[in-house]
Amino acid sequence: MKQVTRRSFLHSVAGGSACVYGILQAKAAPSPDPAEQVPLGDTGITMSRIGQGTGMRGGNRQSNHTRMGFAKLVNLFQHGYDHGITFFDLADLYGSHVYFREALRSIPRDKVAILTKLWFRYDGEPANVSAALKRQSCDMAVQRFRHELSTDYIDVVLMHCLTTPAWEQEMEPYMEVLSEAKEKKQIRALGVSCHDFDALKTAVQCPWVEVILARINPKGVSMDAPVDEVVPVLRQAKANGKAIIGMKIYGEGRLANMKAECIQFAQNLGFIDSMTLGGESTEEMDESLRLIAKYPAAKLPA
Repeated sequence: MKQVTRRSFLHSVAGGSACVYGILQAKAAPSPDPAEQVPLGDTGITMSRIGQGTGMRGGNRQSNHTRMGFAKLVNLFQHGYDHGITFFDLADLYGSHVYFREALRSIPRDKVAILTKLWFRYDGEPANVSAALKRQSCDMAVQRFRHELSTDYIDVVLMHCLTTPAWEQEMEPYMEVLSEAKEKKQIRALGVSCHDFDALKTAVQCPWVEVILARINPKGVSMDAPVDEVVPVLRQAKANGKAIIGMKIYGEGRLANMKAECIQFAQNLGFIDSMTLGGESTEEMDESLRLIAKYPAAKLPA
């Protein structure tokens, strides 16, 4: 049997460690470029081209993101910020406000854009709720959101998940209170998210709407209508001066096997200001950052 000396043992260990390190280094993906910072339409708000979403499988004030627990989700926020993500997409329905409040202990408030959403259905079906109750509930919600986030202002507040074409009439008391909050500088921009094609078409024409959060991807998954119908409507919204934020870019995960195609599609549309992605890990968000860098955004013709 060959005698193993101390010198030969250390040489063997060092060689093995170098081999393992080399394998790990080869497998490790390169660090993504920082996210591009872009204007959100004409709102005066600047945010990253992609945002960290918090609503995967969201509802009843929880989501896959909040179910991670504070440590993991705050780490995800911090990782995104460290890689140039300055847009964070929250919602009362997801229960994600207090989680981002913890992230704001180390992330400078004035360096990020916070979007959240008002879930008015907590008040009941709009047709059955009095105007007075709508106003009171909305005012209390705005103040609660600011308290939960420990911030004086919120960059964007949306009425969440509109599903009827005549929503302007039903939502008028909420809209009035949100406008008053904007006048007080508690909110910087107002808008809607829609889960109905006719509701979306109403938003395109509504002067009150500054920001539209719209479902868009190349396969029409979880969208308000087929792609060839939604795209011209959103293009008209942009022409009407609305800021457009894309969501469901990966079809709520159902298009995860074709992420490059999804990002390239969104980037080529020319009218999307930013997009929210519900990555549940740092690796997923890094992958999206690399794809955004690989496929630069097209511009609408003048």
